Formats: sequence, C-alpha cells, structure tokens
Amino acid sequence: MGVRIGFIGTGGIAGMHLGLLPGIERAELVAFSDILIDRARAAADRCGGRAYADYREMLDREQLDAVYVCLPPFAHGDPEFAVLERNLHLFVEKPQALDVETARNIAAKVEETGVLSCVGYNWRYLDVTQKARELLTGVRPALALGYWIGNTPGSPWWRVKSKSGGQIVEQTTHVYDCARYLMGDVVSVYAAGTKGLMEDLPDYDVEDASTVSLTFESGAVATILSSCVAEQGYGTALEVIARGLTVKIGGGNLEVVRENETVRYPGRNNPYQLENELFLQAIEEGNPSLIRSAYGDVVGSLAVTLAANESMETGEVVRLG
Repeated sequence: MGVRIGFIGTGGIAGMHLGLLPGIERAELVAFSDILIDRARAAADRCGGRAYADYREMLDREQLDAVYVCLPPFAHGDPEFAVLERNLHLFVEKPQALDVETARNIAAKVEETGVLSCVGYNWRYLDVTQKARELLTGVRPALALGYWIGNTPGSPWWRVKSKSGGQIVEQTTHVYDCARYLMGDVVSVYAAGTKGLMEDLPDYDVEDASTVSLTFESGAVATILSSCVAEQGYGTALEVIARGLTVKIGGGNLEVVRENETVRYPGRNNPYQLENELFLQAIEEGNPSLIRSAYGDVVGSLAVTLAANESMETGEVVRLG
C-alpha cells in the first residue's frame, strides 16, 4: 500500500515533484488543489486523481496520508495548519514563510501532532553535500564563501519583496541552509544591499545585490553574496575553508582541495528525487531520521535569511538567539 498524496499548489516547483513522484513506487497521487482550477486539472490529467479549487475541500473529501504544499512564500501559513489539523504528513517547499513566528508556530504544531515533515532544501540531498559533510566531520572551519548570482526569475511575485521576501529569502536560502548544514548554527548577521539597476521591471523592489556576513556558534565566519542582475549568467556555490582543507559545492559537483592535491567529485544523483524518496520511505517506515530537512530544523535557515533582510533595513548587526 502506497502513501496517498495531495498537493496544495500545482504551479512552479510543484511541476518538479509531479514529474518525479509517479516514478516512485510507494507514491500514490490522489488529489490536487490550486486557486487556478485549470492548473489543478492539468495536474490531475497528468498524474491521475481529482482536482479542486479549494484546498480545504480537498482535505475534507479525500483520504490522504501526506500533503505537498508548493506555494509562493506569501501564501504559507493557513494551508500548513489545515494539513496539520488533520494529522497528515507535511512536505513544504522553501521558504516556509515570510516571518519566523509563523514558521515556529507550524514547527510547534508538527511536534505536537507527531507527523513527519520535510522542507525542500534539496542541496542537503546532493550526494556531494553528504561527501562534504563527511569530510568536515571533526574539522573546525574558519571561513565560508557562498553566492547565488544570476538573472531575475520571471514570476511577478518574485520581484515584490512583500510577497517573496527578496532573493536572500526565496533563492539564496539554499546556500544559507547548506552553510548551516555543514557548519552549524549562526549567531549574528550583518548585511548590505543595493538597488537601482532594474527599474524597468514593473513592481520591482527587491535588492539587485547583497552581501551578508555571518558569524557561527563555532566562531567561524562567512560571506554570502546574492545578485539577480546577472542576465549574462554566473552561478551558485558554497566554499568552506578549514586548516589544510577546502570543500567547494557548486553546480551540483564537489571540489576538495588539500595542500598537495585537488580531487573533483561529480554529482551523480537527483536531489529532488532523493528528498521525495526519503520522505515517503520515512512515512512508510515511521523513521524520521531518514529526512535531512525536517521542518523544525530548517526554521533556523529561514531565521538567518530574515535577519539579513532586517540588517539591510536597519544597518545594524542582528543577533540570533
């Protein structure tokens, strides 16, 4: 017997999951909801199941085991609570919310209900990230350099900061989360940003670029850069530097540098596939340890990115408790 799955939101990133889940034997796609009913119907036609315009109706009418919430950042909150009130397992695409309080309340509800949860921080599911984590075990990093530099995504809500949270919260969050995954908790954040290059785009009010300095509980420091003006392209990466060892994750690959050698490990897995497989396996086996990005754990990554926004607004260092 498989895991009966419903979707809240069937656009954007949901398409990635809808392309992969039918190939996972334990996945049974049952129902799809979207405020654009034609989009929900398209998902139902593609994967089988029923379409709804109202997720509450879907949750009330269908017999589900788990729900995927794949919504823009500003739409999170009520859907997650509706899922948890019915004691269903929860998969949420990042970022989980636009404020830490909402995310912490959802995390508390997850804990209270005892359901399993996963947030789509797919960098944690790269095989090369696991290799980097192994190499850094017992090693104290001194410094990390990270970046997400590219062009502006096409979704109109993305360039409105009140809806997306801006690039740091919506996009570069993968780099911040990977830094936490490899280096531990962050205790302070200081950020600066710039605007003014993208005024030809309607409603654009996010930063064109930012630079953020982090201090970790271990004493390590990091700088993470973001920019969405690089129409010519650039890339994404995280480089962690320790005494005698550098590990760099970029483009889905890993480069390991020691004093006398450089070894490159090509990425060989699809992290979206693995995060889905492990989430569903964890549900069937009742084994939460399989999930690398449980909701409560990654609230800390959201907190760091929101602190960066706060620091850009105030010009002050933001300290995290």
